[in-house]
Amino acid sequence: MSRFSSSLPLLCVIALALGGPFLGPYLSDLVVKVMILSIFALSLELLVGMTGLVSLGHAAFYGIGAYVTVLASGSDGGSIAWLLPLAMLAAAGYALVVGALSLRTRGVYFIMVTLAFAQMAFFVIHDTPLGGGSDGIYMYVRPALGPIDLEQRNTLFYVVLAALVATYGVLALIRRSRLGAALAGIRVNEQRMQAAGFPTFFYKLAAFVIAGALAGLAGFLLAARDGVVNPELLAWHNSGEVLLMIILGGLGRLRGAVLGAVAFTLLKEVLSSHGIVGPMADHWQLTLGLVIIAFVAFLPKGLMGLVERNAKGAA
Repeated sequence: MSRFSSSLPLLCVIALALGGPFLGPYLSDLVVKVMILSIFALSLELLVGMTGLVSLGHAAFYGIGAYVTVLASGSDGGSIAWLLPLAMLAAAGYALVVGALSLRTRGVYFIMVTLAFAQMAFFVIHDTPLGGGSDGIYMYVRPALGPIDLEQRNTLFYVVLAALVATYGVLALIRRSRLGAALAGIRVNEQRMQAAGFPTFFYKLAAFVIAGALAGLAGFLLAARDGVVNPELLAWHNSGEVLLMIILGGLGRLRGAVLGAVAFTLLKEVLSSHGIVGPMADHWQLTLGLVIIAFVAFLPKGLMGLVERNAKGAA
């Protein structure tokens, strides 16, 4: 890997930090959306790419983090100092319950159990007064902490950027830790890890809970950005979309999760824009599906595989 390629994440962060104040409202909002989805994708990357656990219920933790943020803020708003930890703890708590039960299964059974738990959470939010039904609930006052007021567009931008950098850094540290080495071993051959004396269930549960907490962080930021939440946040298609992001970017790579979130969001924006694709924008789901199939067929290692191939060619 070239020196430029390895320093690219840092260069992107610097460019965002310097260019943030000069972005227009639309572009700033789009970048914030991409960064939040990047955190969400990184949280699932911990499960799928680093541990080999394919989950179709990850949106439950994302939605729980968002709902807890809005419900706990009430009509007078709340402080980031306690709303953020509360959202992450709520998502992590549900992840602990789901993981403790679902990790006793494997393969397609694990996928279906995680989907079932996510659907349970969806219907609790959708069918009870707690979540406001299908209309969702609004946030009256966005969280703040002293001079850090998420009502301000530039402040929200930098808070989300800092959260993305922190998430990326935490996962990079995990990859280099004993936990990361154990998760990598579990992904390759769990039975061999068990034979070597590793309590694989607890390592997987730790990864599941951490991933849930990071998805809760993304949910908190989404609620602060939009000021409204609805049950669709917990729907199975959101779990499918974030799974597509990390596959599109390239499994097993943190940069791939971010790149996949960027590519997926931009594809949706472009393919649903009448000004760019004309009448085809009315059928953007079909076009997006065809584009993703083409990506998977011709880039089996994702966009990161293409980036690494070009870097080797340049070297």
